Amino acid sequence: MATLLGSESPCTGGKRRNCNSNIVTKLTAGKIRGQGFSRGTQLPGGLLQERDKRAKWHGIPTLLQKLYESSHPNSDLSHAHSFLKVLSSQLSMEAMSFVTEDRKTAQESTFPNTYTFDLFGGVDVSWTFHFFTQKNYALNDDLVKDCLSVLYNCCICTEGVTKSLAARDDFVLFLFTLMTNKKTFLQTATLIEDILGVKKEMIQLDGIPNLSSLVQSFDQQQLANFCRILSATISEPDVGNDDKHTLLAKNAHQKRNASPSRAEVNQVTLLNIPGFIERLCKLATRKVSEATGANFLQELEDWYTWLDNALVLDALMQMASEEAEQSSTESSDESSLATSPLRHRLPQSMKIVHEIMYKVEVLYVLCVLLMGRQRNQVHKMLAEFRLIPGLNNLFDKLIWRKYTASNHVVHGQNENCDCSPEISFKIQFLRLLQSFSDHHENKYLLLNSQELNELSAISMKANIPEVEALVNTDRSLVCDGKKGLLTRLLTVMKREPPDSSFRFWQARAVESFLRGATSYADQMFLLKRGLLEHILFCIIDSGCTSRDVLQSYFDLLGELMKFNIDAFKRFNKYVNTPEKFQTFLTQINSSLVDSNMLVRCIVLSLDRFESLTEDVKVVEVLSECCLLSYMARVENRLSFLFRLINIINVQTLTQENVSCLNTSLVILMLARRKAKLPFYLNALREKEYAEKYPGCLLNNFHNLLRFWQRHYLNKDKDSTCLENVSDFKIAFRRK
Repeated sequence: MATLLGSESPCTGGKRRNCNSNIVTKLTAGKIRGQGFSRGTQLPGGLLQERDKRAKWHGIPTLLQKLYESSHPNSDLSHAHSFLKVLSSQLSMEAMSFVTEDRKTAQESTFPNTYTFDLFGGVDVSWTFHFFTQKNYALNDDLVKDCLSVLYNCCICTEGVTKSLAARDDFVLFLFTLMTNKKTFLQTATLIEDILGVKKEMIQLDGIPNLSSLVQSFDQQQLANFCRILSATISEPDVGNDDKHTLLAKNAHQKRNASPSRAEVNQVTLLNIPGFIERLCKLATRKVSEATGANFLQELEDWYTWLDNALVLDALMQMASEEAEQSSTESSDESSLATSPLRHRLPQSMKIVHEIMYKVEVLYVLCVLLMGRQRNQVHKMLAEFRLIPGLNNLFDKLIWRKYTASNHVVHGQNENCDCSPEISFKIQFLRLLQSFSDHHENKYLLLNSQELNELSAISMKANIPEVEALVNTDRSLVCDGKKGLLTRLLTVMKREPPDSSFRFWQARAVESFLRGATSYADQMFLLKRGLLEHILFCIIDSGCTSRDVLQSYFDLLGELMKFNIDAFKRFNKYVNTPEKFQTFLTQINSSLVDSNMLVRCIVLSLDRFESLTEDVKVVEVLSECCLLSYMARVENRLSFLFRLINIINVQTLTQENVSCLNTSLVILMLARRKAKLPFYLNALREKEYAEKYPGCLLNNFHNLLRFWQRHYLNKDKDSTCLENVSDFKIAFRRK
């Protein structure tokens, strides 16, 4: 025994009380160094039994030893399963306690069973046991379930177990093969999801054996659940809020990593699976039976409170499906669940929560694919499979039903915030609309046929040609019903409570419809529906203080008003007192990073209108509009220019604040057109001397300009977008 625990015998004299501590120390050291004893199955059984009661190990080391001995080739699996059942029961109780305590930081003293299990090599034994039984698991579903349960409970309660499993690539790939069995699918998917969430390197989907046939074998419920796993395989890793967010760091990273990322490769792998996108579209647009009764909304709130994760609800839905199968019910859709002989039939509200939770995952996967390199391919498929009309049909009954006051809390713009399923669903829906519309001709699928005709009529009345994308829109793929999806969104947007962060996402979704080359017809379509007045109310009169919401409304207002004389006339009608105008200016000046896109819009529009001196309407608005008059004064434009250049430098440029650089460039390029550039540069120099810091503005701007040339002029897409929003060509684009 001396070679095991040191020079002192574990059974003699005063050292006896330290025996348990020595065993733990030796096992822990063995795991760290990879030498000596690394699991309890290597220790003498007599020693383990002798020390079990005093150490309060609850027989776990002995059970592990028996499990290990009975899991060799040609062993009787029934014996191994009996030991596994006991272990599973012990660990499950602790895991349930952990979940009900809101998953507090795991501590060895709080969860002794899972800690002991891991310390004595239980995780190693369990995952090895998995491999041994992989040829027989189809005949031993309960055994596999218990094994998965043991591993998952350890992941929940004991720090480091999930990372340890994630490091074993062969085990992770093996888990995917277990998903072919419907009876073990739920436990397998949940364990995989946790493992992939902590895995250092993103898994390659094309390394999963028979991935295409695996996905095609899933029923709709399994496919929706599988989307939870896919979230960790197709999204670019979050780099945090450090220097990697700066454009300098991003450019350097792109130069070092010119080849497609693992996430991009995984996206292509999914798109190559026959029928994958079509099935996701069907899942996203699948209808849910309507709920009735005055207490429905309160009942729904109660379920949100009770369900802290999808696993509980998945298990209940699986029980309903299994009982339905036993009663010879052929399918597991909503209608069969409604007649399931479950002891207490699942209430309608629970089924709706279940459907919503799945739709969140499906919409997220579609959204990520829409933002990837294969965007055009994804767009074509989403249009073909009528995703937008399907979502439009769900809008009133599922996506944006009336909700209770408890939903009016402010949530951050992070799509991963810990929200109720319905709030997450709405945010994910709005993000999908934003990605779908952004700089893409398919955006007109958000309208119905009557609304497309309205756009055509607006263009005809204004004597301007229809935009090509509108002419080319396939009307068989647009929204049905009296209202298109965009119009429905505007309706709920105007009803949104002042403190709701949905305003941020709604404004982003509508703004994306306007992005790209400015369309007068698109702007008038939205102006006729009172959007400008709603935006100004939110900025001036609503008391909104959220910087995120205000930024989204500034950006939307800029797109809505750009080059549109009617919009400026409407603005002047709403902002009809000096007090209102001063409040508006105060909001703009409080954060130029948030409002600079609107400043750019006003500067560009003023320049356009000043060239239309023969248009009586334009001349009238120019003379009357307080906003245009304010920006026409050179001292005000210079004030904005000074501050925009001071806000940023090359080292602090990010995707969020680079627009300040673009706005300052627009101001100077327009000045150059009118031969006033020397005057502006001289004003910058005078400002430097007034601040007693010669060179601070001009040197900083020179460095910014050099960076701007390197960043944009070698990227056709980026510079083209700038040309579209500014409506003039970048004359010094590199050839």
